[in-house]
Amino acid sequence: MVVWKLPPAWTPWTAALAQHLHARVAGRLAPLLLGVLFARGRRTVASWLRAAGLGQGFAGYYYLVGRVGRAAEGMASSLLRLLLTSLPTGDRLVFGLDDTPTKRYGPKVQGAGIHHNPTPGPTGQTFLYGHVWVTLAWLLRHPRWGSVGLPVRALLYVRQKDVPAIPARYGWAFRTKLELAARLVRWLADWAGFLGKPLWVAVDGGYAKAPFLKPALQAGVVVVGRLRKDAALRDLPPSPRPGRRRGPGRPRKYGVHRISLAKRAGHKRGWQQVAVVQYGVRVTKTVKTFLATWPSVGGVLRVVLVHEASGWIPFFCTDPNATAAQVLEVAADRTSLEQDFHDLKEVEGVGQQQVRDVWANVGAFHLGLWAHALTELWAWAQPKRALCDRKASPWDDARRRPSHADRRKALQRHCIRERFVCGERGQPLSRKTQNLLRSLIKLAC
Repeated sequence: MVVWKLPPAWTPWTAALAQHLHARVAGRLAPLLLGVLFARGRRTVASWLRAAGLGQGFAGYYYLVGRVGRAAEGMASSLLRLLLTSLPTGDRLVFGLDDTPTKRYGPKVQGAGIHHNPTPGPTGQTFLYGHVWVTLAWLLRHPRWGSVGLPVRALLYVRQKDVPAIPARYGWAFRTKLELAARLVRWLADWAGFLGKPLWVAVDGGYAKAPFLKPALQAGVVVVGRLRKDAALRDLPPSPRPGRRRGPGRPRKYGVHRISLAKRAGHKRGWQQVAVVQYGVRVTKTVKTFLATWPSVGGVLRVVLVHEASGWIPFFCTDPNATAAQVLEVAADRTSLEQDFHDLKEVEGVGQQQVRDVWANVGAFHLGLWAHALTELWAWAQPKRALCDRKASPWDDARRRPSHADRRKALQRHCIRERFVCGERGQPLSRKTQNLLRSLIKLAC
């Protein structure tokens, strides 16, 4: 078996994840993650095993993928705690939540169905056959690279008509995407609340609905997202007159008058300039902000209208005390999750495993998530020159931050270099041999 020399920190990281597996299979997790890191070409489970030299006893590793899927909740909890205790958290914790599809092939893939394709591409495919994953990622800002997303956990959405195809012994129940998102938020509040910091979740406009918003508020989470331009907003309830006795019944939760966002955006008064940091650049935005009531959140929320060149865009925040700058910055950081989806599919090869069992699909998807997160964790404190060298590409922008592909290749180079340069017995090689090996490693990675 090929044994690359992983960074020393990876040993406790993988041990923290493996503690949720049975003792008979826990020792297989570290070699399998090594295969996920070094796999090339089409990222099937077989390519993982070939990359790590796990051909002997391959059946046990296929079995492990399914066991990881069943233990994904506990393993994700350990990963979340590891990330929160290893990286700077700031004054609040911001997470992103959205769903993404992965294509599948074959009629016997459990849980797969026909879903809307968010990226039709040149062919214009409106629908695709595969899985949909409601994914949660921690969004934080690197001091040099800007906003970075660390995916932690995902839940598989299966259409109601596709649930009967899953074996009854699995006990799979139908849940909507909003219900899965609410389940992720409750899990997040349970496992990230030990820091005692506010939890903010940035969502797409599709999750700005009562089945998700109300459970999130009950869990003590602040939600930021896009707002429909025709949202049924109302003004604040009238304040009781001093000295007047209130009548029987509960006090009003919503105002009397309907709020038209189009009219508010078209009015010339009330706009102001605010400075915000979006996508790593400090810019000035023209905004209009006010409080409103909305039945979907069951009370008061902060509304922020942004005037852009293409028109006005409404955002909301369930914390009425939030500022317009905070709302816009969190909404902009949510794009890190979209970048994560791209990197997971194009760099990590998530969705290419093509396993059939539903728990094996869950396990394979999470192994890609965690390989991405652990790679970002390793690269967090690395200098830029160790992650990418653009001298060989003078046409490229030298100021551009290292991509996830750069960080993954840097980790591969580190593993191979430590394995060969140090030698089997810890005896360093000659300088000439080291330079030759560095050149070969650069070509290989």
